[in-house]
Amino acid sequence: MARQKNLLRRRSTISFQIIIFGFLLLIMTGALVLMLPVMSNDNTPTPFSQTVFTAVSATCVTGLVCVDTATHWSIFGQAVILVLIQIGGMGVITIGLAILSIAGKRIGLFQRSTMQESISAPQVGGIIRLMGFILRTSAIIEATGAALLMPVFIRDFGVGRGIWYSFFHSISAFCNAGFDLMGIREQYSSLLSYGENVYVNVVIMLLIVIGGISFMTWNDFKINKLHLRKFSLQSKIILITSLILIIVPAVLFFIFEYNDKPVGQRIVYSLFQSVTTRTAGFNTSDLSKFSDPGKLIMTVLMLIGGSPGSTAGGMKTTTVATLFLAAMTVFRRRDDVECFKRRISEDAVRNAGAILFMYFSLFFTSGAVISMIENIPLITCLFETGSAVGTVGLTLGITPSLSLPSHIILMALMFLGRVGGLTLIYAALPSHTDTEARLPQEKISIG
Repeated sequence: MARQKNLLRRRSTISFQIIIFGFLLLIMTGALVLMLPVMSNDNTPTPFSQTVFTAVSATCVTGLVCVDTATHWSIFGQAVILVLIQIGGMGVITIGLAILSIAGKRIGLFQRSTMQESISAPQVGGIIRLMGFILRTSAIIEATGAALLMPVFIRDFGVGRGIWYSFFHSISAFCNAGFDLMGIREQYSSLLSYGENVYVNVVIMLLIVIGGISFMTWNDFKINKLHLRKFSLQSKIILITSLILIIVPAVLFFIFEYNDKPVGQRIVYSLFQSVTTRTAGFNTSDLSKFSDPGKLIMTVLMLIGGSPGSTAGGMKTTTVATLFLAAMTVFRRRDDVECFKRRISEDAVRNAGAILFMYFSLFFTSGAVISMIENIPLITCLFETGSAVGTVGLTLGITPSLSLPSHIILMALMFLGRVGGLTLIYAALPSHTDTEARLPQEKISIG
């Protein structure tokens, strides 16, 4: 049994290493391609420091940029960025295995296991069929989103540009990337000009939510339709936690922000801000004008992020839910962490605690370092590092003006936020051999 466990751990380690290498290879390829003169609007090479930052942000579906996407990049550069977003959102392994499958290549057990790790699937069985379902569903959702956006964007930008903008923003929203092409109106403006357009807000919000709730939850909807009781425990936790993290922050934004707007507009602005803050990175408001409580709420939401096995990054909804349930177990003086008449494993609780510690450590440390380097207020830097590690892309406007060392820190955070903290640790550290021997136990006081 111990030998079998160790073998599985070694295979998992190799799978994690392949996932990380795949993302790094995609980033470097994208950065080098974006350096070509034809990729920029002025037909001059873009410095590697800018292309690699853009490639990291696009591949890690974040949305932080050091140059405006619409005005700096040509249509070719924008297309490369969109490809990086699509592959990064769906997962390098998913796209790679799909290409092999189309080419008629045999996909072995190890490749299937790597795919399982990539999308957080519960088992290897049926993974190729699941991959096909994910790709088909994604294409349908993105095409539908583009079709819904076309009437507005064609009206505003003309037929050719309107169609391109519709597909670009649909894919960017579904992949929770936050890249936009609205800089032709005002650089780095995101969706500010559509803040009061309820139709555009609703379409973008739906794309963001659908992309961020996990591929496995889609599969539950496919198998069980709307019979929620038959859903897996993970899907139930994802749906309830996501709903809470949309409604509660929206109420708080309604209370603390937008007091100068009519009630109807306040509701739309508050809902959009609640949805986009957790992982997507579009904004319909000037974030620099938010109150301190509003900025704090946004920072917490950015750190939480989306759900495991989705296009989103961050700590994940299941991590926060597991820690909340563990805390409730302690308060109620019970032994097992339970939810929906199921027991959550101790490994899951330990992993959730480790992820929380890791994200908060990186978030605070990186924010403090950038604050010292740039001589910028700490709260502003923490907002930026929370956006990066949560792969959100919201900014208070300082990213383009940061120095190279700060950009390197943000790139590292974006990469970690997309591939996952534990993935990086498991890939870097060797697995230890299990033995039957255990050290003596001794109690310590907590709290």
